[in-house]
Amino acid sequence: MAEAHQAVAFQFTVTPDGVDFQLSREALKHVYLSGINSWKKRFIRIKNGILRGVYPGSPTSWLVVVMATMGSSYCNVDISMGMICHIRKYIPEGCSNYLTLQTRTLISVGIFSTGVWVTGIFLFRQTLKLLLSYHGWMFEMHGQTSRITKIWAICVRLLSNRRPMLYTFQTSLPKLPVPKVSATIKRYLESVRPLLDDEEYYRMEMLAKDFQERTAPRLQKYLVLKSWWATNYVSDWWEEYIYLRSRGPIMVNSNYYVMDFVLTPHTEVQAARLGNVVHAMIMYRRKLDREEIKPVMALGIVPMCSYQMERMFNTTRIPGKESDVLQHLVDSRHVAVYHKGRFYKVWLYQGTQLLKPRDLEMQFQRILDDTCPIQPGEEKLAALTAGGRVQWAEARQTYFNTGKNKASLEAIEKAAFFVTLDEESHGYDPEDEASLSLYGKALLHGNCYNRWFDKSFTLVAFKNGKLGLNTEHAWADAPVVGHLWEFVLATDAFHLDYNESGHCQGKPNHSLAPPQRLQWEIPEECQKIIESSYEVAKALADDVELYCFQFLPFGKGLIKKCRSSPDAFVQIALQLAHFRDKGNFCLTYEASMTRMFRDGRTETVRSCTAETTAFVRAMTDSGYMKPDLQDLFRKAAEKHQHLYRLAMTGAGIDRHLFCLYVVSKYLGLHSPFLAQVLSEPWRLSTSQTAQFQIRMFDPEKYPNHLAAGGGFGPVADDGYGVSYMIAGENTIFFHISSKFSSSETNAQRFGNHIHQALEDIAALFELPSPKPES
Repeated sequence: MAEAHQAVAFQFTVTPDGVDFQLSREALKHVYLSGINSWKKRFIRIKNGILRGVYPGSPTSWLVVVMATMGSSYCNVDISMGMICHIRKYIPEGCSNYLTLQTRTLISVGIFSTGVWVTGIFLFRQTLKLLLSYHGWMFEMHGQTSRITKIWAICVRLLSNRRPMLYTFQTSLPKLPVPKVSATIKRYLESVRPLLDDEEYYRMEMLAKDFQERTAPRLQKYLVLKSWWATNYVSDWWEEYIYLRSRGPIMVNSNYYVMDFVLTPHTEVQAARLGNVVHAMIMYRRKLDREEIKPVMALGIVPMCSYQMERMFNTTRIPGKESDVLQHLVDSRHVAVYHKGRFYKVWLYQGTQLLKPRDLEMQFQRILDDTCPIQPGEEKLAALTAGGRVQWAEARQTYFNTGKNKASLEAIEKAAFFVTLDEESHGYDPEDEASLSLYGKALLHGNCYNRWFDKSFTLVAFKNGKLGLNTEHAWADAPVVGHLWEFVLATDAFHLDYNESGHCQGKPNHSLAPPQRLQWEIPEECQKIIESSYEVAKALADDVELYCFQFLPFGKGLIKKCRSSPDAFVQIALQLAHFRDKGNFCLTYEASMTRMFRDGRTETVRSCTAETTAFVRAMTDSGYMKPDLQDLFRKAAEKHQHLYRLAMTGAGIDRHLFCLYVVSKYLGLHSPFLAQVLSEPWRLSTSQTAQFQIRMFDPEKYPNHLAAGGGFGPVADDGYGVSYMIAGENTIFFHISSKFSSSETNAQRFGNHIHQALEDIAALFELPSPKPES
């Protein structure tokens, strides 16, 4: 019971002489320091709220306005046009000698100046919101910028020139517009035309026409009303119905993974690498709390919405019988750690000071050296987060609602994030083709009970010092996690360091209390539920085939020579590879972000277009000459880029139809058209991994400092999940997932088709492969 004694701040016993208090000075010291730290953070939030609220104004600018107004008054120039005198009339003289005419004039000047200052801020924000609603720049060809766009860019730069904080531009971002039903249906029919024969297309056309004329007008009114009232008409429903109401396992089906730098060596001391990286993560959290992180900017001038970053730390998905909820805490001072079937609580602070990397290394090493036995039911406990959500919710309510189990579960759910110390070694070995795939599999699901899949993210540390993340998807999308990961890896590589023996710099503080072992009392009935969840999760994990590879013949540097965006080039190659793999085309999902709008998340780009299918069919027909194929490719690439821009600017198809479907369910209306649309499977689900969102180092100077991106499970049982990262100028990483249970798919076979398709398209433009470095 040593843990219980360490947690008690004071004890008391009843004696014949009265109540005898036994105060613990050390515990009370920590209580005092925690209170001081809490008040400091509260003050910082208040200060940031004020500075953010008056941007681009500042206390200095307010003082300048006041002094200018006052100076003009002394020069007998009334710039207020009588307003100051008018305000002074309403200030009572009173019976005090202090409210003289001069004093009341000064107060009037202050009120008038503040009004002018606030009005200027309001006009600034409305002007900036109006400017940010212009998206014409996205549809202009590279090098052909119009005069309107140039003027727009100058105005945006002038209005956002002052150094902004993370959430400065949130209220200036425009709302996501609701597209017209007619435009959405037209684009939808265009997207499915290459996938349907004439009879099927005619039937869908009739369903769409009936929906547009009868049901859609009523549903659209509710959506427009919501867009006026809510900050975003999509995001809250998307989070609730797509993520939180899903009752199946989130492992593989929802969570995704992110890899470490794979081409650069790091220390092989597991605890040391983890010490540096955990320290870097809390440094990032501190910057996040203080809003010292710059907002992500498109073109360096257009701000992206930052609201998803609010729940990056101290967040857990809590299971429910009908719907899960996201629990987010303002602060958390510890991480939860799993090693060899045991759970620990590791404090990140000593008083108000963040532990140094060497101290964190010592704490993690203490866990690695711990030989205490596993408690009954403890080893596979996290399998509850990998199985069905209803089963987990019922077990949580029944067995983890009181006593030790409740306290230990709260220590996990209230942690800043979850850490796993794995016993295996993983990474990328260019000499071993399977190494990257095994690395990805380990991050995607592990052994199904050594990741806490409900945490916002689990930091996985392998025995050889390599790292990775397993991330829950409901709270944010991959680019947000990528922003954190870029900061952490760059901080570890360029700002923190290791000594010659691979340990963190400095000397450890051996007086630190050791990590707290979490205690459990798990009855046999609960152990059976845990085992049942494990069996469900293991069956799902064993069915996942993952093939990851590095494409080396060329990268975005040479792709640009064929006058195509790298993303369009890869997407067209995926369509060619899929046609060769299965002999047909399928509904294809590509994720695009809508963060140029407030609270924006994602939209779907339907990459399988009529132009792309025409190019793919031509590639399989020997009767086409190279100039004809080049022309067809450029048309397909231009169409893809146009669709991507439409999606980013709020003119996509799928989120609008999804919200119309939600409204129809609320109203109890059945739409055969919407039912058909929402039931169509995405047999090819794709996503590009964002990179270089933070310029903490020069990628040209350090070309090998590349993470390999990340991946996710297949969306359809008979489909593929493809994640890719166009890394640097000369390499592309691919992560391809499918299911062994499907006779139609094979991840490695599809990967080989992708490799060949990329080279075949490059050959059309005679793109030379880069020479290997000597």
